[in-house]
Amino acid sequence: MSGHHLMGIRETRWQWAKFKDLLHYYVLVGVIPLTLLITGVNVFIGPAKLAPIPEGYRPAHWEYYRHPITRWMARYIYPSPQQQYEKYLHTLYEEDEKFKVRMVANKINEMMKDRSDYKSFYYRPISANHHRISKEAMDRQESEGLN
Repeated sequence: MSGHHLMGIRETRWQWAKFKDLLHYYVLVGVIPLTLLITGVNVFIGPAKLAPIPEGYRPAHWEYYRHPITRWMARYIYPSPQQQYEKYLHTLYEEDEKFKVRMVANKINEMMKDRSDYKSFYYRPISANHHRISKEAMDRQESEGLN
């Protein structure tokens, strides 16, 4: 009656079980509600129908899309084409300004090289008053210290 009960050693299946649990969780939390939402939109709302534009009416940029979900995304998530164009123009403007600054700096450096100038465009002349005052104070301290 003293049979030997041996436990077989095998690799763990914990990672596989955890993966399946997370997969089922995210399917239940994300995929199923999105599927229901998309199905509801397609069944009850449906695609937009093409109709003539009334006089004086200017459609918004999201009204050019056919599907309601695409319209919603174009309206609330993505920037409008006009906004994208203006951002692009601003980028071009900024690059042009940087180019102009580089051209002026290169011209200044070239003229300094041609004329053998030692002052640069970042040179700021200073007043010698502070140096003169500190020199006088130092001389006064030295003369008082020697007496």
